[in-house]
Amino acid sequence: MELLIKKGRVIDPASGIDEVMDVLVSGGTIRAVDRELPVGAGMEVLDAAGKIVTAGLIDMHVHLREPGYEAKETIASGTRAAAMGGFTAVACMPNTQPVADNQAVITLIKERARVEGVVRVYPIGSITKGSSGEELAELADLAAAGAVAFSDDGRPVASAAMMRRALEYASMLKRPVISHCEDRQLAGDGVMHEGYYSTVLGLKGIPAAAEEVMVARDIILAELTGSPVHIAHVSTAGSVRLIREAKERGAPVTAEAAPHHFTLTDAAVEGYDTSTKVNPPLRSRDDVAALVQGLQDGTIDAIATDHAPHTIEEKDVEYDYAPFGMVGLETAVPLVATHLVAAGHLTWSQALAKMTCNPARILNLQGGTLTPGEAADITIIDPELERVVDPGSFVSRGKNSPFAGWRLKGWPAATIVGGKVVMREGRVLPEEGK
Repeated sequence: MELLIKKGRVIDPASGIDEVMDVLVSGGTIRAVDRELPVGAGMEVLDAAGKIVTAGLIDMHVHLREPGYEAKETIASGTRAAAMGGFTAVACMPNTQPVADNQAVITLIKERARVEGVVRVYPIGSITKGSSGEELAELADLAAAGAVAFSDDGRPVASAAMMRRALEYASMLKRPVISHCEDRQLAGDGVMHEGYYSTVLGLKGIPAAAEEVMVARDIILAELTGSPVHIAHVSTAGSVRLIREAKERGAPVTAEAAPHHFTLTDAAVEGYDTSTKVNPPLRSRDDVAALVQGLQDGTIDAIATDHAPHTIEEKDVEYDYAPFGMVGLETAVPLVATHLVAAGHLTWSQALAKMTCNPARILNLQGGTLTPGEAADITIIDPELERVVDPGSFVSRGKNSPFAGWRLKGWPAATIVGGKVVMREGRVLPEEGK
């Protein structure tokens, strides 16, 4: 069946399009993008008047938890959450149990995604065996199995020599290394940003320098090896400055920011809500302003959620003992719409580039554009739709969101993967999911 999306505001940053147009989908492929395309016999017509039609959103940093931590999330539930959030593809981190450091785990993830997933899933392989930082994983085997990048996310590679070797091997395999930049000795047993609020609240702090020294190290190693490094979840003004200066020198570095880091400050920890406990932690007002500036000037290439679900029982403890992480797939688009676009910091085209063509470019993926001939992965956003965030209604198994009760504007209206509508008007379609 052919699908005709009519009269939407088509925004495709990859091709520079931003105007009211129609999009014709047939056989899982985008066939035409033009004004006033004719309605043919048997076509399904989707009226997108007043809505934004863009390439399918790509979240390059999520934790699907399977295998090993299915109580937190599964590939089935996580991809349904992605569809609800307007994402047509996600790249999942390797900190599963067992760790995704071998072909068998990568193959398992891909097979589960094929059978149970409703959006595309791209596994990320571990840099080191067991993410222990002691011995390189078989990176060529991981790439052959389908790993699109390498990362020890959540467990930073402490050894500069090990990171150098990883970058050299990854360069031969044409895969980026994604770095969780944290000096564990500086971070210590901190649980929030080191500053005024950590002092007032009596909680141990994590200094901004714990991130920044590792950002500086990995930039230097990327320049040494000529291999691309992608800095995950940037959170400090110092990191933004270091990345900006590196890009000015032509260093092969890219970076992402998570919605919670450009919408919340460490003041959010005041109520000891463990949903605010993330790593890297929520930072100061000045850091948030620097992230927004970095998004504006292109220092930060991508917006990624770092979706990190946990069970209610794990988070319902004293702040010191709660695990780091919050969910983000189902609130990312309205947070971007409300706090970046409506606030005047980014245009829709600028914001969507960081969620479509830029992640596709960094991970060397197909998609990220509405160019005819590409797979019909499409996201439709209603920029006027207002809704109050209710974690209890999340499709994700994780409900650990600090945005409960927030009124946000600009929610996804439909998610289309390979020409199939998998989410429409706030409901994952049962025939497309498990």
